[in-house]
Amino acid sequence: MTEVVGARTARAGVRWMSLFTLAWLAIWTVQLTPVQLLLPLQLDTPEDDWIRGVVSSGLVLGIGGLAGIIAGPAAGALSDRAAAGRHRRRPWAVGGALFTAVCLALTGYAESPWTVGAGWVGVSIGVAVSSAAFTALIADQLPTTQRGAASAAVGSSQAVGIVVGVGLVVLLGLGIHEGYLLLAGVIAVVGTTAALLLPDPPSTEAMRPKQIGRRRLASLRDRDFAWMLSGRLVTNVGNALGTALFLFFLLHGLGQPSAVAQDNLLLLIVVYTVFVVIASVVTGIVSDRTGNRRTLTVTATVVQAASGVAIALVPTFEMTMIAAALMGLGYGAFSTVGLAFAADLLPDEQDHARDLGIVNVTAALGQLIGPVLGAGLVALVGGFWLVFVAAAVLSLVGGLLTAFARQPVRAS
Repeated sequence: MTEVVGARTARAGVRWMSLFTLAWLAIWTVQLTPVQLLLPLQLDTPEDDWIRGVVSSGLVLGIGGLAGIIAGPAAGALSDRAAAGRHRRRPWAVGGALFTAVCLALTGYAESPWTVGAGWVGVSIGVAVSSAAFTALIADQLPTTQRGAASAAVGSSQAVGIVVGVGLVVLLGLGIHEGYLLLAGVIAVVGTTAALLLPDPPSTEAMRPKQIGRRRLASLRDRDFAWMLSGRLVTNVGNALGTALFLFFLLHGLGQPSAVAQDNLLLLIVVYTVFVVIASVVTGIVSDRTGNRRTLTVTATVVQAASGVAIALVPTFEMTMIAAALMGLGYGAFSTVGLAFAADLLPDEQDHARDLGIVNVTAALGQLIGPVLGAGLVALVGGFWLVFVAAAVLSLVGGLLTAFARQPVRAS
């Protein structure tokens, strides 16, 4: 039976949305800047052995993704079960942000792939813990008519965060060590400040999940929630395939010198960001007004797939720019509307953080599977064309899986 989704909470104001956006801007900046720039620079190998660097990067990102997969839902479940009278989300948001800052500083001074990987595992855990806490606020405190707007803040901050992080490192001429220290400062200051200022009403006995033993993994047995999760996972793998190896593609696929590749990476990220922000804002508003999030989410996966097809057929820098725009449109809409769709499909209000932590896991799994799979495909064919073909195929499959999830009926 299709669930009726109603609006049980008051609308959030500008202050709430601004703090929420700042929190996610900090999270995405410190998570994606290393993925796009700092980690590839740390792990790159000489030209005659460049595939080894790609494989090392894929493994480091994969292991970090696995750590996030475990940490996010675990932290969310524990925050759901906070004792009556205690804050549920704030301690985890603050603790995750500070732990992330410490691990970023340590990663900056790591030299071998093993120590870089160990540091990145810590960063991934901290990001997953704070992300679970902040994501839970969407379902905790917002009516359904504002979830698309909040999800747009999450999606657009993802793209802006890459520009902010990569732009600061490149334009200020920062080295690897200084880049990581800058990111540590961002999450320590902005992340913790937003967590302290956002409201977090104390828990009550009514909020705490009951019958824990019988409720374990209950959300995964919900038909629509499970289809949504599977589609979100596959689409995120497709996105990670298309983005995680971009610097390596510029260096070794297009043969650009390191300095040129770094400048062009920033240009690609700016293009990607512009279209992510446009798609996030527009589709977030449209989905709030129409309530038809499923159709928008599925359409977004088709646009994302088109970016992989374009760059696979014409592997030039000019086409890469066009592909970045298409990827921004597709993923901006998918991440925004898909998150709001997930919030609408939550099976039990007492497990908001745990279940949205599982939703976040699909992005972490994408960061785990995508780079590892991409590294394997590069090693298999000695180039990047198969990576982009696989990204397109997986995006389409993710859209098909998402289409099987039924759209909840919004209460009038």
